[in-house]
Amino acid sequence: MGNDGGSIPKRRELVKEAAKALTTTQAKEQLTEQQEYHWSTCPLSRKPLAAPVVSDAAGTLYNKDSVIEFLLKEDGREKEEAGKVADVRSEGHFVELGCAGDRLKGLKDVVEVRFEVGKEETKEGSGSSENWVCSITGRELGPGAKAVYIVPCGHAFAGSVVKEVAGSVCLQCNEPYAENDVIPILPILPTDLARLNLRIKTLREKGLTHALKKAPGSKKRKKNAEKDSNGGEANGTTTKSKSSSDEDRKAKPKANGENETTVNSIKNSATASLTRKVMEEQEERNKRRKLGQNENVKSLFNTTSSKPSTGNSADYMTRGFSIGKK
Repeated sequence: MGNDGGSIPKRRELVKEAAKALTTTQAKEQLTEQQEYHWSTCPLSRKPLAAPVVSDAAGTLYNKDSVIEFLLKEDGREKEEAGKVADVRSEGHFVELGCAGDRLKGLKDVVEVRFEVGKEETKEGSGSSENWVCSITGRELGPGAKAVYIVPCGHAFAGSVVKEVAGSVCLQCNEPYAENDVIPILPILPTDLARLNLRIKTLREKGLTHALKKAPGSKKRKKNAEKDSNGGEANGTTTKSKSSSDEDRKAKPKANGENETTVNSIKNSATASLTRKVMEEQEERNKRRKLGQNENVKSLFNTTSSKPSTGNSADYMTRGFSIGKK
């Protein structure tokens, strides 16, 4: 192994050391970068977030047009790869809901988040930039502050506002909401993630989506269908008897007496006379049809009583010959 122009590898080149765990400072920096990215960029289209902005059950923000384009894609490898969004909580406890492709099945799985837009002057003084602020406190909503929105109205506030203000009514639209319908935006804390997981499980059991709308093909509808079928089986005899009686009534031809009773049951004289006239015309038409059918059938047979003259052909032995008289 030498003098042949080759290289001799050293130990540090052959032996790879295990990856070192990130320090607390490095983990915080990485988490801050991820938060800044998801607060400003749509993970589906990799474009800047712009109104209208929607959120799914995990609190992730998307552009609404990007979600529509994702839902319109045909099922395949491309859609699966697009649905595997690099989520902020991908390494955390938010595992049961899966990636964005598992959470986004339709527009009912997202809620439009209504941010209050504020203006902030730039440091250079060249102009102002738009940002999202809390409509109550005026604080900026972003990576450094906890923000929440309410389902189903979608109004966004600072996290402290919902906790401090007593009541279960939105502060902007006065729409009532449940305590469990306060969704944190891009949550990080394990308690928030566990609560969102539990909320989604509960909604799925009830046959509802994130927007509190009925999910297509939900279990709730199936249960109702089963109840209806069981009720139909329990009352099957009465239902069948009613249906059979109705069919028998329809099948039996109406006699003149029944027609007269129906006509007499009509209180309006003009309507009764018109009905009687129509029934009489219908009866005459039926009689003519029956007579016409009988004549057509009778025409196939000879009804005359006169017999043909036998003449010379009375006997088959002498048919075609004439016998002279004696």
